[in-house]
Amino acid sequence: MPYFLCRLATEEGKIISQSFLASSKEECRRYFEGEGFCVLSIKRDWRRLSWHGFLSPQRVKDKDFILVNQELIALLRAGYPALKCLEMVRQRVKNQTLQEILTQVENEVKGGKSLSEAFSPYENIFSKVYIASLLAGEQSGNLPGTLDRYVQYARIISQTKRRIRSALIYPSLLLFFSLGLMIILISFILPRFSSFYADFEAELPLVTRFIIVVADLLRRLLPAALFVLILVFLLVSRLKKNPRGARKVDRWKLKIPYAAIFWKEQAISLFSRTLGLLLEAGIPLLQSLPIAIQAVPNKFLAFSMLSVPEDIRHGQSLSDSLSRTGIFSDLSVDMIRIGETSANLPGMLKETAEVYDERIKGRIETLVNLIEPVIIIFMGVLVAIMLLSVYLPIFNIIRITR
Repeated sequence: MPYFLCRLATEEGKIISQSFLASSKEECRRYFEGEGFCVLSIKRDWRRLSWHGFLSPQRVKDKDFILVNQELIALLRAGYPALKCLEMVRQRVKNQTLQEILTQVENEVKGGKSLSEAFSPYENIFSKVYIASLLAGEQSGNLPGTLDRYVQYARIISQTKRRIRSALIYPSLLLFFSLGLMIILISFILPRFSSFYADFEAELPLVTRFIIVVADLLRRLLPAALFVLILVFLLVSRLKKNPRGARKVDRWKLKIPYAAIFWKEQAISLFSRTLGLLLEAGIPLLQSLPIAIQAVPNKFLAFSMLSVPEDIRHGQSLSDSLSRTGIFSDLSVDMIRIGETSANLPGMLKETAEVYDERIKGRIETLVNLIEPVIIIFMGVLVAIMLLSVYLPIFNIIRITR
């Protein structure tokens, strides 16, 4: 959706220019005339052209969407109508993709649709949990309260993602720099030493010969390795485009050491938190379960949980049906069973999610604490081998010249 530069005249006779996001010039004209301006001219604002959009679609960041909902909650609680709230929020949004979506939603609401109906086409961007929260808030008459619970939910999910990413940054940098050091030594330094050392008609030390052989082997295998990596990447990307292939890829992920228990605990946490949020918002259990299952990121685990709603329709309890999936641990099943028997299922689901969030946090910290010394030791051994391969020939040259 493009920006248009509009020259406007106010009732006092002042001339102002304003950049406005709209689908067409006619929409700009209708909007500003409705606001009481006299429209003098409208032309495309090429200064606001986003070249980023041509290269790749701009994402809606979690923090931007959370901020939009926080502002929306504040305006709704202040008594503003939903349409006016959307208009005020949209004008302060910086992310162009989010601004375009809010513009389309605003137009849909003007046409008579509810907020949940207007946001429904964008459920792949904002998740079905958000659409369900809007629907529950509209049905219960407490939209600000429901959105506030969703914001808390989204903030926790965003913090978990950020924690995982930040925990992996330091080990990744260590590994990157160690590999970079090895490539520099193998590609530039050692070949010069070998040619220089050959002038003295002496044999290179064993460690230096070993490094040179490895370097030659890596140089020969590098094109084939890159080709295989690209082929695997394309194959995985193609598989993930259909549900069956995505389930296969996620099933392979569960075979990675240490990954299976992490994915299962993450599934328990997200499922419990999402289901608790939806039940607390007033959505019935059978309607909430499919949405909560879709919140599980691992498609294979989510597919294994599809039988839960059908089991409940046949009279089983939620705890028993979750236990049959083989995903939920005894602790999580017991906590959910306590919630069912005490008529506090949403509260116990939230407690279950918090317990497993802490366990995930502990596992991430343990993994990072294990990875860091391993990479440091690897770098130390690598640097030691490289130094030996460089300095031993120097010492031999000194000995030969004497």
